[in-house]
Amino acid sequence: MRALSDALLGFLAGFSITLGATAYLVLENIMAGALMFTVGLFAICTFGWNLFTGKLCYSIGKGPKYIGFLAVVWISNFIGAGAGGLLIRATRLTAAVERANALCDTKLGDSLGSVFLLAICCNVLIYIAVEGYRSNPHELGKYLSIFFGVTVFVVCGFEHCIANMYYLTVAGRWSLEAVAFILVNTAGNIAGGLLIPAVSELSRRCREKAGAGR
Repeated sequence: MRALSDALLGFLAGFSITLGATAYLVLENIMAGALMFTVGLFAICTFGWNLFTGKLCYSIGKGPKYIGFLAVVWISNFIGAGAGGLLIRATRLTAAVERANALCDTKLGDSLGSVFLLAICCNVLIYIAVEGYRSNPHELGKYLSIFFGVTVFVVCGFEHCIANMYYLTVAGRWSLEAVAFILVNTAGNIAGGLLIPAVSELSRRCREKAGAGR
């Protein structure tokens, strides 16, 4: 039952990302679209849903059960994002479908090395957003963390694997090339999500050793 609960919360998170991503697609102004994209992570943090790119940031020191949890979340996010994509394809929002197609042309035309690096940058910002929400003592600071973290990664064109699952679905662009793109994107998000926690942990251990040596 725990896995089912995790999956249902993962589905909601994946679906909520599609709401923000749709707003991004239908708005011509990139800054306005990036700001509206934040509704997804805002909902996820507010309601406690499971987003893969956020949860993976807390993997350090966790055991195999947490890896299994992340696998469930990734799959359920995929289902939620895919459901959102199919829903939008069935509506009159043809402008969103057309723009998703153009966006997918750019993404799938990129090298996998570039995708990996852009995905690292994306999840550094996701970590800043979710950890800022989690640890900032000020209510305003919590929500500014979300808005700045998400807005910057969208404006810069960094690669978020769950959002890209939606874009590929709404554009009808799934292929073996798209699967490879998502897997590399996911790997880059993992590396980016663990970068700050790993460096912070290393710094903590260095301080402890320095203190013990005095």
